Amino acid sequence: MSSPIDRDQLQNLVAQGAQLLEVLPADEYREDHLPGARSIPLSQIDRESAAALDANRAVIVYCWDMA
Repeated sequence: MSSPIDRDQLQNLVAQGAQLLEVLPADEYREDHLPGARSIPLSQIDRESAAALDANRAVIVYCWDMA
């Protein structure tokens, strides 16, 4: 289930062990991303790439797009 969260909720979830997942292209991830975030571009998310995530921890998926 997904739902939007605010900055305070994000910080609390990360403090509790949530994983950050940046889904923009790799070059944009290299340009700027949240500390500790993992990069899996949206176009590359599949069963194999998702297996790199810890299934026992929450995942916060985000992208930064000013468009």
